[in-house]
Amino acid sequence: MRLFLVEPNGSGGMIHYAYQIATALANQGAEVTLVTAQDYELADYPHNFRVEPRMRLWDLHSRKEVPAGFAARAVGKVLWTLRRGVRALALIKAWMDLNGYLLKEKPDLVQFGKINFPFEAYFLRRLKDKGLVLTQICHEFERRESSGVLSGKIDQMYNSVFQNFRVMFFHAQENKQRFHSLFHFPEKDTYIIDHGNEDIFMRAAEAHPAEINFREKYGLKEGELVLLFFGVLAPSKGLPVLLDAFARLADAYPVRLVVAGYPSKHIDMAEVYRQVEQQGIPEQVVFDLRYIPNEEVPALFGIADVVVYPYLNSTQSGAIQVSYSFGRPVVASDVGGLPEVVDAGKSGLLAAPGDAQDLAAKIAIMLDDPMRREEMGAYARQLSQTRFSWDTIAAKIMAVYQTLGL
Repeated sequence: MRLFLVEPNGSGGMIHYAYQIATALANQGAEVTLVTAQDYELADYPHNFRVEPRMRLWDLHSRKEVPAGFAARAVGKVLWTLRRGVRALALIKAWMDLNGYLLKEKPDLVQFGKINFPFEAYFLRRLKDKGLVLTQICHEFERRESSGVLSGKIDQMYNSVFQNFRVMFFHAQENKQRFHSLFHFPEKDTYIIDHGNEDIFMRAAEAHPAEINFREKYGLKEGELVLLFFGVLAPSKGLPVLLDAFARLADAYPVRLVVAGYPSKHIDMAEVYRQVEQQGIPEQVVFDLRYIPNEEVPALFGIADVVVYPYLNSTQSGAIQVSYSFGRPVVASDVGGLPEVVDAGKSGLLAAPGDAQDLAAKIAIMLDDPMRREEMGAYARQLSQTRFSWDTIAAKIMAVYQTLGL
């Protein structure tokens, strides 16, 4: 089977996912080609599949400082609008080139990940009408960082996107049920697969060891426990709730909170800093606001005692899989598909979403019991190597593909 995977993001969690599932599908006997952006960050990793880094897009992780002063902000807003227009044109051009390439290659099947904009349905429909079989691993089907009537109407526009897929995969039963409550798609053509582990970071550290001491970098004292928040910073991730919860614990424990990740355009970091000051915890919170290089991730998780995911809404979390890969217990919100991944009481604890008091209580349970943390971490690592093995997941995907008669 000639299987093409399309992932426009050349860096970050989505390309990590694509790389790992492509590797596993190739292990299952598929002839895999990954089509991605020209800034493909995993080029020097080992590959058992072909890579076509042909999509000309933009750097997802370049930070722009917010200009100071009214006039500077006004100019900045104009430039931001122009940049969005240029990027929209670049995306349309990339899709035109992608369509031409796929129609020329004529693979047996084309597998997509997240589709970012409803207008992309036009290009998917053209591929479908030309006889290509399209599938999707559906990571997201709702707008996480906005709400209201307009947002709901935009979500409904994705009906035209999903109608182009022969089958769709979801990462949790709750996600599948929610999807069918919102969109018209044959239930018999939807399947559930687990989100695979994130052992890619271990391989990164082996290939390119990072000589970095995060305890020294962050100024951590001997004996201080570390709570870690890891991943893209966005309103849906619930960082203010975590800061509120941490403020309730900071005086009772020798603990520091490390917030490590890239701020998205949706989050107001000035407001985050104000909250830290108002709650009197500036000396106990460390911010590392950047896209953490893959080779540094193992050292970062090496200092963590507990990793916290206080999400307000979510379908699933690749970041939780990072914690499991490094044998770290988690405290996560009881929301979306997360309860289907966090084995409560075994690999971590679940807290009510948006409830800082409950989150603080669950974190305190972990901080009070080092033996329990160690047992949960070991169980999390076991889950990573067994249930969340990519080869197991790829075998399920290939079994579905075999029923399509390709």
